[in-house]
Amino acid sequence: MRYAERLQARIETTGSRLCVGIDPRPGDDGIDAVPDFLKKLVAETWERAAAFKPNMAYFEAMGLRGIEMLGELLEQMPDEVPVILDAKRSDIGETQKYYAHSYFSHWKVDAVTLNPFLGYDSIEPFLGWEGKGIYLLAVTSNPGSADFQRQSLADGRSVFELVTALGERSLAEENATDVGYVVGLTNAAGVLAKMPDAPLLVPGLGAQGGDLASLAAAGRSAPDVINVSRGISYAGDDRSFAQRAADWADKIAAAYQG
Repeated sequence: MRYAERLQARIETTGSRLCVGIDPRPGDDGIDAVPDFLKKLVAETWERAAAFKPNMAYFEAMGLRGIEMLGELLEQMPDEVPVILDAKRSDIGETQKYYAHSYFSHWKVDAVTLNPFLGYDSIEPFLGWEGKGIYLLAVTSNPGSADFQRQSLADGRSVFELVTALGERSLAEENATDVGYVVGLTNAAGVLAKMPDAPLLVPGLGAQGGDLASLAAAGRSAPDVINVSRGISYAGDDRSFAQRAADWADKIAAAYQG
């Protein structure tokens, strides 16, 4: 089964497009408390999760123990839920080959985020993996996405359309790996109409304040997922992880239905 098919099946099974972001921040209890925090987060949210998205930076910030914790977490993930590793890697092809092996063969994640700035040959090592997916950074959720990604070219295209052209090339070459895109909900206005109907990973909801209306109105058929991280893990209220995840999943579903 291709990655996009598996993700679509998960969305249909759960009725949810919620991607649960996993960004652990050690608190007063220190690093030793993080593994139990992660286990509880996954255990309470997986039934409403279309996908999980661990962010490499938060684990790397905890040093070697953090990398160990990420490995332990990935081994414990429910088989039903696709895992998107948010790594945003970008390097020359030879180095990317080792990143691809690390993520897809060693850690066995289902998809990974990549920075496509180095061009098509830098993503090629990720394109021959059956059942896997990659998400190319197209229009990110930060204000700085206006500096490059949303700039206009002389031919009228936007820079992010050069990114989607890479995915369209891979599709034409019939590669085994599905190619999707990262599109920040905070900057989606005027962008979605130019995006191929390929899987989108959509950050920017929740703490970043993105609005679902433009995404829900786009009429897309691809298995898009909307990420919420802090709004579930660190909402600062008395609800459980399960309650927060259910609330976000229901809010997203209502936007698509309305």
